[in-house]
Amino acid sequence: MTLNGGGSGAGGSRGGGRERERRRGSTPWGPAPPLHRRSMPVDERDLQAALAPGARAAATAGPGPQGPRLDWPEGSSDSLSSGGSDSDESVYKVLLLGAPGVGKSALARIFGGVEDGPEAEAAGHTYDRSIVVDGEEASLMVYDIWEQDGGRWLPGHCMAMGDAYVIVYSVTDKASFEKASELRVQLRRARQTDDVPIILVGNKSDLVRSREVSLDEGRACAVVFDCKFIETSAALHHNVQALFEGVVRQIRLRRDSKEANARRQAGRRESLGKKAKRFLGRIVARNSRKMAFRAKSKSCHDLSVL
Repeated sequence: MTLNGGGSGAGGSRGGGRERERRRGSTPWGPAPPLHRRSMPVDERDLQAALAPGARAAATAGPGPQGPRLDWPEGSSDSLSSGGSDSDESVYKVLLLGAPGVGKSALARIFGGVEDGPEAEAAGHTYDRSIVVDGEEASLMVYDIWEQDGGRWLPGHCMAMGDAYVIVYSVTDKASFEKASELRVQLRRARQTDDVPIILVGNKSDLVRSREVSLDEGRACAVVFDCKFIETSAALHHNVQALFEGVVRQIRLRRDSKEANARRQAGRRESLGKKAKRFLGRIVARNSRKMAFRAKSKSCHDLSVL
């Protein structure tokens, strides 16, 4: 696989590998404790176990009618494990969706801390990591299984089992951007009554000269489809940590009490100017539909708010 967002594709030439090393310009995600690995048999029993009780019927029915160093805060830990065996609600299940070759596997492996060497090939498709976000520990189970099966049942299960969804496209591939929009529609049909976080991710932002999808296009798509938005570069590790921390915050905002979320937000440093701007934006948006759309467009990239 490649780390410029190439997903699970083959490595390429030796010269290309040296070029990618120069472009990455960063070290791995940070020191990690020894990894614990179990086998990763992705079959129906495993994924059924990962489904919430209320989502199993929907899964059976299918998706509907069709550079810098990244260090987790102290206390974070890593492991690789088989998917769907832990039904504990404290473990957040995160599904990576998207067209082939957009960098889903690259993002997942950076999260798991195994993007280089033989560890990457043996890692499987599911990554379990505990991270500290806003001073509190959270456990994420990241599933990179969207393209693992040629049949119809696996996509249906993926649409039903997630606590959050990360829809990835490549900013260098317009077709993958259009595919991301289709996946958002499918998710809406499959989870009509569920308020699940969805984050649209434009990967390969380092490939400036090859860009086919602008930042504004990505942001506008997120506003239209009512989801969050962020651009990343798996090659440079840019915004990868922010992405997964944002996933945790989006889940907490929906699940936890207002008091708990207010306490966490108070613990994050935010300038008085930014607070005042957000407050004034809410007041103006109440009186103007057009301004409300603009305010939503500006906030779609803020993964710390709904």
